[in-house]
Amino acid sequence: MVHLDSLYRVALRLTGNAAEADDLVQETMLKAYRAWHQYERGTNAKGWLLTILRHAFINEYRRRTRHPETVDLDAIEPFSVFEELQDDDPQGTFFDRIVDDEVLRAIDELPEQFRETVVLSDVEGLSYEEIARVLEVPVGTVKSRLFRARRMLQGKLYDYAVGMGYIKGNAT
Repeated sequence: MVHLDSLYRVALRLTGNAAEADDLVQETMLKAYRAWHQYERGTNAKGWLLTILRHAFINEYRRRTRHPETVDLDAIEPFSVFEELQDDDPQGTFFDRIVDDEVLRAIDELPEQFRETVVLSDVEGLSYEEIARVLEVPVGTVKSRLFRARRMLQGKLYDYAVGMGYIKGNAT
């Protein structure tokens, strides 16, 4: 389960909810297990799993928009399969410590296509080619989305960067 932490971080960014991220990763791993015979040895396993995760996310979104469900909140017990895993994830813990809530909020506010591209590139460290395979878009589209997403983030985080002393503000 080498890539489980990465899958969870991406799922959490896509869903914005820990419980839904848990479910999405569980669904992804189940689908990957069932499709293991289709995996080509020597190829990027992380990219393959992220593609499955993305498809599972899209399918769940479509299902929910067609058939909204109701849930009795009193019947639900708090439970997270990944509680221990999250505590033992040094890379994720480090990322959470160095990235301010303001930055995470700005990323979360991006439109989905830009958010998932930024997360795959800047958080997960995938190459343009790997992102293109996961998102099933041309490499040029990945580059364009990253450029536009970073411009949006720059606009949203300008005041934050000035306040933190990362850049000098314009004198008025």
